[in-house]
Amino acid sequence: MPMLDVPAVRLERHSAPHQPHFLTTADASQLKHDITTSRRSTNEEWLASLNERKLAELDFHDADRAEHADANDGKGVDAANRKYYATTRLSNRYLNNWIAENAHGKVFLDYACGAGFMTVKAAQAGASLAIGLDISDVSVKKATRTAAQEGVTENTLFIQGDCERTELPDNCIDTILCSGMLHHLDLSYALPELRRILKPGGVILAVEALDYNPIIKLYRLLTPALRTDWEKHHILSLADVKFARRFFNVRNITYWHLVSLFATPLRNTSLFPAAMAVADAIDQVILKIMPVSLLAWMFSFEMVKPIEK
Repeated sequence: MPMLDVPAVRLERHSAPHQPHFLTTADASQLKHDITTSRRSTNEEWLASLNERKLAELDFHDADRAEHADANDGKGVDAANRKYYATTRLSNRYLNNWIAENAHGKVFLDYACGAGFMTVKAAQAGASLAIGLDISDVSVKKATRTAAQEGVTENTLFIQGDCERTELPDNCIDTILCSGMLHHLDLSYALPELRRILKPGGVILAVEALDYNPIIKLYRLLTPALRTDWEKHHILSLADVKFARRFFNVRNITYWHLVSLFATPLRNTSLFPAAMAVADAIDQVILKIMPVSLLAWMFSFEMVKPIEK
């Protein structure tokens, strides 16, 4: 697929490369137009370019998102798995605050956006342009409808695409969110692509499952239908963070959810809020201690594109 030929100078003109990039409404509209009109010529050609692994991801998520159109988490998580997400209050709060602090006035990319709820949050937080990219056409259509319902069509754009080869211009994105999706990708392609499209000094937040806890690993082994073959074998570890350091400066590694998982059986009872308050308080202490941290269900970290001197 050809790369898009969008003049970088137009995107950079409001500030120096090491400063935050704030686009005017006109600039954001022009970028949206350029991306929309400069993408692949036909959907058939794009589909033909996908390898077997990517086609399997596309089919899996098209079916999953269609089946779980009304899932509370918006990610099409199977009911057997979704119950555990009731315990993710701390990481959800962190994620929502991060979007609020890092989206305003920026070109924001929700990388593998799913149903687009985080893209919409970024638009509502004042992003000049919030872009949602996903391999699933079902997801893109749902996300577009959600943006219309929330009244943020003007500063959102949803596109079906390959996260390992986005077709976005070089250095066009200020802020990127990777929420629960890097393990779906080949990082040897995804991380260079993220570096290419991110502006110097731009920041990425990754929120991922962690591949150390033996009980959680056993659960994944016993529920193979909930994941693609690639996904189940590529849950992230600190080795992947080390690999990411080849492309980015990595900071703010944080571990989420261990004791909180034990509150899951209480989720539909009046005891749940109190149980979660206690569990979260314990997690905030013990998950700062190595090697206990490695038993966490999830972790997050930021990747910053270095500014070339």
